[in-house]
Amino acid sequence: MSGPRIVAVEGDITTIAVDAIVNAANSKVRGGGGVDGAIHRAGGPRILEDCRRRFEQGLATGDAGATTAGDLPSRWVIHAVGPDRHRGQVDPALLVSAYRRSLEVAEELGARTVACSLIGAGVYGWSREESVSAALEALETSGRALEEVQLVCFGEAAYDEVAAILNARG
Repeated sequence: MSGPRIVAVEGDITTIAVDAIVNAANSKVRGGGGVDGAIHRAGGPRILEDCRRRFEQGLATGDAGATTAGDLPSRWVIHAVGPDRHRGQVDPALLVSAYRRSLEVAEELGARTVACSLIGAGVYGWSREESVSAALEALETSGRALEEVQLVCFGEAAYDEVAAILNARG
């Protein structure tokens, strides 16, 4: 098997109907700002309840775990903890690990389609290019059972940049 189809999509990850969405979570896995907060708000309180039950101690940077998707159109939310560059977590291997663990969890769940937020991009200080590169590196060794991985971009500028990166890497 050659691996999943990888595409950039512009939109709101909370509205995408796939088997699993990947949330760029913090290590406490209790909701937060940005995409994390949006997922928790749109999915309702069952996601937070499941996070508390499954991840009592949170998750380590570079790790991921799944919960219910609550009221979202997906079946599961995979919470991935990317490295926070502003806190000195500058090793790109941690970013690759967050994607790799997300893909492994998706496969363990039996997911075939996954929509990923750009882990680490934004408030954690990684560029979109670095995040996409980490996703592609993780896909080289994981995700073989998946059919499609969508890299979800919020806004036209983000979409244009991510689509160009994917096109350039062919």
